Amino acid sequence: MKNKFLLRLFFLYFFIQAVPLDPKYYQQLFADHWWTFSYGAIFDIAHYIPRFSSGPPSFGDWGIVLLIALVGATIWTFRLSRRSDQPPVFDNRDESLYYWIRTIVRYRLAIGILAYGFIKLFPLQAPYPSLSNLNTHYGDFTRWKLFSLSLGIVPSYESFLGLVEIIGGLLLFYRRSASVGALILAIFLGNVFMSNVAYGGGDIVYSLYLLTLALFVLSYDLVRLSNLLFWQRPASANRFRPALAAPWQRRGRVFLKVLVLFFFVILYGIRTRNGYLSEPYQFPLAKGLDGVQGIYNVSLFKKGKDTLAYSKTDSSRWQDIVFEKWTTLSIRSNRPVVLDSVNVERPVLGDDQRDYEVQGAADRSYYRYEADTVNRRLTLYNKNPYYKNEQLVLQYERPGPSRIILSGIDQDHDSVYAVLDRINKKYLIEEAAKTGRQKGLKL
Repeated sequence: MKNKFLLRLFFLYFFIQAVPLDPKYYQQLFADHWWTFSYGAIFDIAHYIPRFSSGPPSFGDWGIVLLIALVGATIWTFRLSRRSDQPPVFDNRDESLYYWIRTIVRYRLAIGILAYGFIKLFPLQAPYPSLSNLNTHYGDFTRWKLFSLSLGIVPSYESFLGLVEIIGGLLLFYRRSASVGALILAIFLGNVFMSNVAYGGGDIVYSLYLLTLALFVLSYDLVRLSNLLFWQRPASANRFRPALAAPWQRRGRVFLKVLVLFFFVILYGIRTRNGYLSEPYQFPLAKGLDGVQGIYNVSLFKKGKDTLAYSKTDSSRWQDIVFEKWTTLSIRSNRPVVLDSVNVERPVLGDDQRDYEVQGAADRSYYRYEADTVNRRLTLYNKNPYYKNEQLVLQYERPGPSRIILSGIDQDHDSVYAVLDRINKKYLIEEAAKTGRQKGLKL
């Protein structure tokens, strides 16, 4: 990059894109002591992207950044052109500027990719399907949810993908290996971006953001390699290093690198591993009612004074109910609902905010429940954000180990009565894991 105007344009553009300038970011950063940060909080810090509008991230924010960079580069170039000490060709000051923006971008890319790498290495991002997911028809999932569930059933492959991201991120921390890391990540992130586009993922903007950072870092050596291998032009190694004359500058550089490695590699890695063992973020942690986990056929259903026969088309009639081992209950019916398809990665650590189960899944209504075991009462709260005020209060009885009777008030403020009988069901994916795919299966 030998054009001074382009250098200043790219410097301002990537500086605004990579360096947090929003005061709210630093309020979040210093809201708590670093040693108490959960892996979810560190992920949020690493997931920074400049925003100039409300709602989800958009490419419109990029346009604003580019406009600011254009105006800034124009003013910068005009002011310096009036100074007599500015040579028309590149000098050490320009080389230093180019060096520092590459350093900023590769550290920003490393932090961003490591945030995803560790939640894949310890397979948290795409967990094994829940019981409700296993009892949802294939066609009732969105493309994104099918992709996530397909990744969740092969945790070793998910861990491998995380390892690739971590290796690429670590290579970026060292100048001599940065281009190798950028090449690995450019290929990887290109696939991630296309997967988001093809499967309707919610991180299209952010994945392309990381990809542009990788391509910018890679371009440093890519141009010189192209000159050497394809265009047969001279391509000497660039050995430029900024002059850090003062001792505090050299110590400060080492300190900042050690701080970043400690916070986003060592501390984040330990926190993520502990989270995988004790606090995974996709499903609730609170334990559900003892001995009720399973799928239940609704053998008898009354709404108001009417007894409704089993039907796959009746929007009021419950077809089956799943009790998870945690405090989630899902009801299958033909009730039309607005689908929750935000699909943005958010490692939230509160049970009432964990909505992975309901995201991208139709056919079922998902509820978080609170159990009053003394009065045998369940209070259900709809997990779908479009129905966050919906609440059901149901009394429960357990006349036998395989039967549950629910009665109370539904979301329409009408009385309901349902007799649930447990279905002893085997699942092909679990039986295959037990017996091996080469052997026969009996279901």
